[in-house]
Amino acid sequence: MYKSKVAILKTSPETILDDYHRLMNLADYQSVIQKELDTALKINISWHFFYPGSSTTPWQLDGVIRAMKRDGYKTDLIHGCHNRTVVIDAHLGERENKQIDPIRNHGLRNIHLYEGEEWIHIREAVGDLADDFMVLNDVYKKGFMIPKRFIGENIIHLPTIKTHIFTTTTGAMKNAFGGLLNEKRHWTHPVIHETVVDLLMIQKKIHPGLFAVMDGTFVGDGPGPRCMTPYVKNVILASEDQVAIDAVAAKLMGFDPLGDLKFVRLAHEKGLGCGEIKEMNIVGDTEVLDEEWGFVGPFYKMTFASRMQHRIYWGWLKKPLEWTLKTVLAPWSYLASVTYHDLFWYPVHMKWVKSILSSTWGRLFANWEDKQLPPDDLKSRGWKDVGKAPLKLKRSVLKHMMRSFPILGLAIKEAPEFAARKRKKAHKQ
Repeated sequence: MYKSKVAILKTSPETILDDYHRLMNLADYQSVIQKELDTALKINISWHFFYPGSSTTPWQLDGVIRAMKRDGYKTDLIHGCHNRTVVIDAHLGERENKQIDPIRNHGLRNIHLYEGEEWIHIREAVGDLADDFMVLNDVYKKGFMIPKRFIGENIIHLPTIKTHIFTTTTGAMKNAFGGLLNEKRHWTHPVIHETVVDLLMIQKKIHPGLFAVMDGTFVGDGPGPRCMTPYVKNVILASEDQVAIDAVAAKLMGFDPLGDLKFVRLAHEKGLGCGEIKEMNIVGDTEVLDEEWGFVGPFYKMTFASRMQHRIYWGWLKKPLEWTLKTVLAPWSYLASVTYHDLFWYPVHMKWVKSILSSTWGRLFANWEDKQLPPDDLKSRGWKDVGKAPLKLKRSVLKHMMRSFPILGLAIKEAPEFAARKRKKAHKQ
């Protein structure tokens, strides 16, 4: 009887590249990701500024690319893939998180889904499968759009191990959220668990190969995916089963996958994957599952912003305020988010970023530009020398704040409530 397989390994900077290659093959990725098809590496940017555990790490992206090259995948059929949101600047994020470096180093295409890509109606993409959605037909009465390029191409999700204020944890399943829902994604927040399950149904329909590689070198606990307490855990995961890999990550963090994570339970019950740890085939360094990380989760000590979001979507502010998020008034929430997170929370907690930069992974990140290996070096196991810890953060609080102000303008400019009108006007002309 087939069992969902999840590979898990302990790692270090010295062996990380070898470990990613071994990890992906332990999870049988070559039987899933067809070499003759285009493959999207779905990069995660949960914050445009570097924050440990929040976004795809450069060694995660580099390790996956080098593993594929070692196994005969052609670089002209691999591309980086980004979505954007009204509160996250994807171009700033790929620079600040040093994700653009491996893409350029290996000569890959770098595709931003919201820039020149064609999007098609969901009914055209998946047909009658749309009739089986749990909530998306109710949220979007006229349907919604997905990227046309996704249909028929492989996708490898690159999430990290972290908590989330809406879904308790976030990983492979939710990594599809920004890429598959074109606009007004925030409309789904009140039914986020069901939405993530619907999106997995779509993925299994349109992608011939669906895989996930999850980085836990840095991890985050607390009101994620941004305002977290970062830790170093030296763990990496991989699986074809998006439900199973999220369940294993949840188990590591100290959660009951089926009891604490509604999206995992719903997907498990619908047969979209396995959420029961005992029913999986877990390979690699299985003793890692005995570790007790003891995460407190996202609801123990919420930020002001996360408390307000919960009150708006599920609490006493739902009736007076939620309706504004479906009108041209919605940008008030985007401005509030950027102001709170970028101009207040991040500068106040910059000391946490500085402390993590003294770790081996932090030093590798800080020195990444100098430590990046040649693209044709497929034999190095990793980095014995990660360089020295930076004496101070490159950006002062003042300079950081100056970088944040333009994002306030971006939040208005890219607001779907305005962008949709501009597109309709351009189409008429």
